[in-house]
Amino acid sequence: MTVSVASEYGAEEQGECSGITVEEGLKDEEQMRQMIREADLVVDATHPYAVLATENIRLAAEKEGKELLRLIRDRSGEELTKDGEIRYAEDAAEAAAAALQAAGPEGRIMLTTGAKDLPVYAEHIDPEHLYPRVLPLVGSIEACQECGIPRRNILAIQGPFSQALNEALIRDFAIDVMITKESGAAGGFSEKILACRQCGIPAIVIARPEEQGLPFEEVLEVCLKRLEEETGKDD
Repeated sequence: MTVSVASEYGAEEQGECSGITVEEGLKDEEQMRQMIREADLVVDATHPYAVLATENIRLAAEKEGKELLRLIRDRSGEELTKDGEIRYAEDAAEAAAAALQAAGPEGRIMLTTGAKDLPVYAEHIDPEHLYPRVLPLVGSIEACQECGIPRRNILAIQGPFSQALNEALIRDFAIDVMITKESGAAGGFSEKILACRQCGIPAIVIARPEEQGLPFEEVLEVCLKRLEEETGKDD
């Protein structure tokens, strides 16, 4: 089995397991085709917001004639967004505008959406008022600095986080608004929304792209069945 991850951090999280080879690094469609050429089954387990990666995987599997399963991350916490404290945004620019409207030009805004869209937020909001929570990686911290975000504002820490820790960060840094993504249990979505509610601040949620696929349990069932079939052939 081969597991493809985008970064050194992903490889570290994957760890070492018997019978698993880890491929590290971003891959375009052609590189993905080369990697899956000998595979019997391809599972796309990328982040729900990794639209480009998902499209590259789909095209690669289609051109190589491989069966493809899309693993859909759970939507736990979605029920918490059905009130006036939550506002959905289509993208980072819309989220930035909504946050400014809610917090005002001097408001402190916590970003829990990763380092990728930092330039968008810094374009719309004074970097002095941005508090990005990013992975403790050199690249993430450099991305913050390139956008003019003060070091004192950078929260470089690995999640997911408990509700209590989210509340502590909101209070200690006097946060007025949180911008986040609908990332399910794996991304600690419920804990973030509940912390915002407890601290009395609004949350801006970037909407998850619509997609079709299977939950983890069903994907695992297919994989195990395929493994049994291959093992039976060897016997």
